[in-house]
Amino acid sequence: MQTLVWFRNDLRIHDNPALHYALQDSVNYKSSRVSGIYILCGEYVKSHPMGKRKLWFIRESLRELQQTLAQCGIALEFLWVAKAADIPASIIDYCQRFNFERLTCNAEYPLDELNRDRATKHACEQADIEFKRYHDRCLVPPGALHTQQGDTYKVFTPFSKAWKRLVSETSLQVYPAPQAQPKNRQKFSANPEALEKCFASFDPDDMSEFWQPGEQAALERLSEFCREDIHDYNKLRDFPAVEGTSGLSPYLAVGALSPKQCLLAASLASDEHWSAAEGVSVWVNELIWREFYMHIAAAFPQVSRYKPMQDYTDNVQWLNDEQTYAAWCRGETGVPIVDAAMVQLNTTGWMHNRLRMITAMFLSKNLGVDWRRGEHYFMQQLIDADFCANNGGWQWSASTGTDAAPYFRIMNPITQSERYDPGGEFIRSQLPQFHNTDKKSLHTGEGVTSYPKPLVDVKISRKQAIERFAQAKETETTA
Repeated sequence: MQTLVWFRNDLRIHDNPALHYALQDSVNYKSSRVSGIYILCGEYVKSHPMGKRKLWFIRESLRELQQTLAQCGIALEFLWVAKAADIPASIIDYCQRFNFERLTCNAEYPLDELNRDRATKHACEQADIEFKRYHDRCLVPPGALHTQQGDTYKVFTPFSKAWKRLVSETSLQVYPAPQAQPKNRQKFSANPEALEKCFASFDPDDMSEFWQPGEQAALERLSEFCREDIHDYNKLRDFPAVEGTSGLSPYLAVGALSPKQCLLAASLASDEHWSAAEGVSVWVNELIWREFYMHIAAAFPQVSRYKPMQDYTDNVQWLNDEQTYAAWCRGETGVPIVDAAMVQLNTTGWMHNRLRMITAMFLSKNLGVDWRRGEHYFMQQLIDADFCANNGGWQWSASTGTDAAPYFRIMNPITQSERYDPGGEFIRSQLPQFHNTDKKSLHTGEGVTSYPKPLVDVKISRKQAIERFAQAKETETTA
């Protein structure tokens, strides 16, 4: 049996069900072969969008994956297609040219990806090629949890309780990495130049100053975090000047690490059950948030079509001033914590989670810019860009999504700055103008030379935001 493993956002050899079962099934057949393929779609890069930082991280993770698979006697090839609609035919053509009888892959849940997989499955059936899909991005696959009424959970807290009950009753085991295949099976060699050719037209940004891609780096970072920092996660995670988070989000985004590996490592770090140890349980909650947003994307395809979960918020009259939006993107809003966060994003391709909430709420509420523009910008800039997590976070912050903050609950960025960066260490680390600034001016920027004046008054703009949302709700009621 000749099996082709289609790698997507699962760039690892450990705990990879599509790879594991392809190899396991091949043992039962003489003269069997397992190979891998990765397809880069130009339309996906542009429309999703996929920024140059993320593309670099993917490319370098693939480089390591290709080398690791080669040591196991498994080739990894690369294809480029212009349009998503070309993917099924390209796969069928590839399978037929190289005599692959089975295609395995791991599931993805946004609408475009679901439609792509349905089309590929249909094409495989027509070509008499076996198609098998597994779940690896969620410990609990979408559709496995329901309310008492049989509906998908729309609120995080009951979802997390149901998730914890189910996972606690499940025996979790990591799929082992493949062993080296016998030499007589190493018949299909990869083209090392294909990787460079596949990504060449996108000219990815080199982020090696800030990030080390690949599965090995992911495993090392996970081990270090669980050994040293996870127990203080609940105390330190909200302070951007402190390395209190795991830094694992880029690896989870490209699948260099699985959530199951994370949960098991967290469990080993605790003397109690992971739900009982405070630091561990708070971190596991973040893993559950990721899964929650994947379940939402799978059950409510409108979020993949730039639609809000809260229908009435489609009536919000966004201000959408272009100069205001551009200033936010550059980190020149006149609010130090917001600007420092945007500089961090634009420099490193990453932003602290507390700051993601502050900057998103400031753009959508105080500046009155449509949340979808901020969501799009983050997808372009973030090295850990993940549609479900990014969309869910933006809709939560903008009060348009499921389990969203009520529209009248608006973070004051200055108060947030005083609370979570009290000494201004983070602000000073990103904004040189503040290196010698006294504490009084740190959070407001008042009197700081060469620093822009605030675009808006946070108190006045808060009231205006509440009015915009209230009017939108009233429009829905009277419609």
